[in-house]
Amino acid sequence: MAGDGASTSNSTGAGALVAARRVVEEVGAVALFAVHRMGLFGVLFVESLFKYMLPPYALRPTLKQVHFIGARSMLVVSVSGLFVGMVVALQFHDTLVRFGSVSLLGSAVGLSLVRELGPVITALMVIGRAGSAICAELAIMRSEEQIDALECMSIDPHKFLIAPRLLAGLISLPLLTAVFVVVGVLGGWFVGVVLFGVGEGAYFEGMYETVLPRDLMMGLVKSVVFGALIAWIATAKGFFLHLERGGAFGSEGISRTTTSAVVISAIAVLFADYIVSALFL
Repeated sequence: MAGDGASTSNSTGAGALVAARRVVEEVGAVALFAVHRMGLFGVLFVESLFKYMLPPYALRPTLKQVHFIGARSMLVVSVSGLFVGMVVALQFHDTLVRFGSVSLLGSAVGLSLVRELGPVITALMVIGRAGSAICAELAIMRSEEQIDALECMSIDPHKFLIAPRLLAGLISLPLLTAVFVVVGVLGGWFVGVVLFGVGEGAYFEGMYETVLPRDLMMGLVKSVVFGALIAWIATAKGFFLHLERGGAFGSEGISRTTTSAVVISAIAVLFADYIVSALFL
């Protein structure tokens, strides 16, 4: 009886050791895969931009992507900016009235839109509208071996597929952010001045005195960084579909990869938002 108990205890201990070893191996495999992917993504980014600078220049694909990412996102960004500006003005008005500082409404709306809400919400809107589409398009091309066919025809996919989308993201996000901020300021003006009777001069004068060039630079840097991150992650996830862990071909794999690209892009934007804010403040 004592021998049976000892053997059972030994087998239980051995089983726990094997389970712990498997967990450690799985964590290590995931970490190695993540590091390898980051290296691939970094090489893709640098190689694409370097090859873009060599003739012949892919100007037409770049303009096409600027139209797709920038011009076709104008409506959703404008509507988002309008309602965000209205909500921000509504919330700040309720708060400032309690402290008798309603004249600071323009300052609060301007700073919140320029420094934080404008770049971040614009980036999230672009991720949902354009980033997912870019990733899905490249993933479908990879799944159907269209990228391999381009390489067989001596057409560099880095130069004509990846680089135009990267540059379009860098160009479009700052412009879309500016549109968001302007429309948001007008939305805040409607709520504060028209609905609640705040002085129009106080609204714009406070904004003019409070929003400094440093604040504008912070919003600009954030929008450029966000644009690069969104285009980079979306293109890389789609381009390296065939290297996804566990395989990702077919409609299910494309759907999973696109969802992953959207989630990773959103998290990267929020993380970069904190880093840039910490550097400026």
